[in-house]
Amino acid sequence: FLDRMELTPERIASMAGDVRAVADLPDPVGQIEELQTRPNGLQVGRMRVPLGVIGAIYESRPNVTIDIASICLKSGNGVLLRSGSDAHASSAVLAAIAARAVEEAGLPAHAVEFIQSTDRAEVGEMLRAADQIDLMIPRGGADLIRRVRDEATMPTITGGIGVCHTYIDADADLGMAEPIVVNAKTQRPSVCNAMDTLLVHRDVAAEFVPHITRVLGKRGVTVHVDGRAGALAGEAPNAVPVEDEDYDREWLSLDCSLRVVDSLDDALAHIDAHGSGHSEAIVSDSYAAAQRFLREADASAVFVNASTYFNDGAQFGLGCEVGISTGKMHARGPMGLRELTSYKWVVLGRGQIRT
Repeated sequence: FLDRMELTPERIASMAGDVRAVADLPDPVGQIEELQTRPNGLQVGRMRVPLGVIGAIYESRPNVTIDIASICLKSGNGVLLRSGSDAHASSAVLAAIAARAVEEAGLPAHAVEFIQSTDRAEVGEMLRAADQIDLMIPRGGADLIRRVRDEATMPTITGGIGVCHTYIDADADLGMAEPIVVNAKTQRPSVCNAMDTLLVHRDVAAEFVPHITRVLGKRGVTVHVDGRAGALAGEAPNAVPVEDEDYDREWLSLDCSLRVVDSLDDALAHIDAHGSGHSEAIVSDSYAAAQRFLREADASAVFVNASTYFNDGAQFGLGCEVGISTGKMHARGPMGLRELTSYKWVVLGRGQIRT
């Protein structure tokens, strides 16, 4: 939890780099796409336009202040920011920096607004302000996302809750699998794209399960094992019995579940039952298995032979993101500039009339 709020010099430098990356991206506003000439000579296409005013309610990550402000500005939107109380002081300072930059750039004075109050009643007022806010984006835990989804009077894009899986296939390169698993779990365990459950095919379980349990143990990870995995892990001090509810848990800590599965079918069924639609990965040298996993794993991003930790706007070339949508309408996955625009039809004629 504290890791999410901490602003180190390295993280501040990373934030600045992300803002520069957003600034360097092509401006989507005004772009005309799919322009076609109709038989009557009319040219018909779609022009990208801003959504309007974006409301953002977020909890314990002050860096979200800058991420959202920069993307909203670049995509031509205004933004109203509401930080959680835990990181409010840091977020307020960052919002003030963004507002000053807006003024110095000659942009509209209120393009970036920050709610100074930490009164929870302010959230309810935001959610009822459909006449002033065009889209609401929550960034936080399940309770916040549920409240926004249930109470908002304007459209919302929700997501960010990760119950993410890595599946080690029967045809996996186990030497490749180890660093992928370690990275997905331990690089930043408090983020939503960290691995929560490791699924291992029974054909490689005898070799991989005891090894990866020891490796994760050296990184401080407690591994919650099912019966078959527990028998293979032996006396590993960091292996504890898994509870059924653990498979639905977003750990956000140095914990993960580990289950031995009988087949790719079994792995996909487990993901379908317990996944949150965020990030899913397969490690396999089988083209057929990888392609099937890409088709059937239902998530905003699906990875073959790579860590789930890559599900991130900056890593996808978006500069940064306002969040990761696990829904399927309008936006899915990391939401960058394009996802904060809509379109209008434009029709270019030379005096044509309809008969």
